[in-house]
Amino acid sequence: MIWLLGAMAVAAALYQALALAAAIGFLRRSERRAGRRPPVSILKPVHGLDPRFYQAIRSHALQDYPLFEILFGVGDPADPAIPEIRRLAAEFPEVPIRLIVSSRHAPNRKAAVLCDLAAEAQHPILLVNDSDIEVPADYLRRVVAPLEDPAVGVVTCLYRGQARSLPGRMEALAIATEFAPGVLVAPLMGVSEFALGSTMAFRAADLKRAGGFEAIAEYLADDYQLSRRLCSLGSRVVIAKPVVTTHLPNAGWRNAWQHQVRWARTIRVSRLGGYLGMPVTMATLWAAALALAGRPWAAGILLALRLAAGLTVAVGVLGMRLGLVEFLLIPWRDLGGAAVWVAGLGGRTVLWRGQRLRISRDGKILHP
Repeated sequence: MIWLLGAMAVAAALYQALALAAAIGFLRRSERRAGRRPPVSILKPVHGLDPRFYQAIRSHALQDYPLFEILFGVGDPADPAIPEIRRLAAEFPEVPIRLIVSSRHAPNRKAAVLCDLAAEAQHPILLVNDSDIEVPADYLRRVVAPLEDPAVGVVTCLYRGQARSLPGRMEALAIATEFAPGVLVAPLMGVSEFALGSTMAFRAADLKRAGGFEAIAEYLADDYQLSRRLCSLGSRVVIAKPVVTTHLPNAGWRNAWQHQVRWARTIRVSRLGGYLGMPVTMATLWAAALALAGRPWAAGILLALRLAAGLTVAVGVLGMRLGLVEFLLIPWRDLGGAAVWVAGLGGRTVLWRGQRLRISRDGKILHP
């Protein structure tokens, strides 16, 4: 079996080298300068109060952009986020900010709210991001600019996580050193039809041609399904240079585990082939196996390559500040990620916003 272990280790080393090259390429890539700046409708589906919610939505009102509106949508007239949204509107009376209470029903409640937000949007460019996303002041300028190229249909952004609790910090490490490198590598492997919920900017006319948000209202992975439909029109996805921030809840280990398993199962039902190929990315796992098999020098080389790729993305691309503790936690987080992958191989239920949902083989929600 040593030959199989050697093959997996070589494949993992090649993947890490590719991730390192993708990160360096991203950092060196020139950024398109904005010419005309079309009006933008920011669509923000909201469900409850996320950590640092007001700071996140306030960052959208502070945009250095000539004309934009922010449309917030909730599915519950008693949602605890509503007072904070009204507070924002009072603080920024010069920014068109509207709150829409959606009564639409669909298996995916977020998509249901987005249907009503899109119907109310007044501008030709739509931007959707998660309610906990905090953005820099030049975010709109830099995200909308790539859409001046007619070949670009969707613009997305990488994101970094911030947390105080140890489970949250481990999840932030997973985002920075495992997930983000995979996002950068994917286009090099011919996988380019997905976008992230942290940012999706696109043309309102293209959304209509793709069937609107109604077309994805039955799916769990609404961001992936929407991006795939937009790209089917003959356009491509661009990862813009700005990096946004998500503030992870200070939850315990159980909640962190459930969140990551939901994430894993969502990927599995969206792209089964890609999910089954993920062990190739688990360099730490194969390094540990090499060490146990009496190949410590090979294990050291593989682990060093994995850390180089992860740190280049986390520090260089995402701009994170990693201390010694985070650095030492990376291998342990990798081994935990392998356990999450195994858990994600099976199961047809996920927990989402306090709801237990059943999902079909093709990613549809069977029980809202």
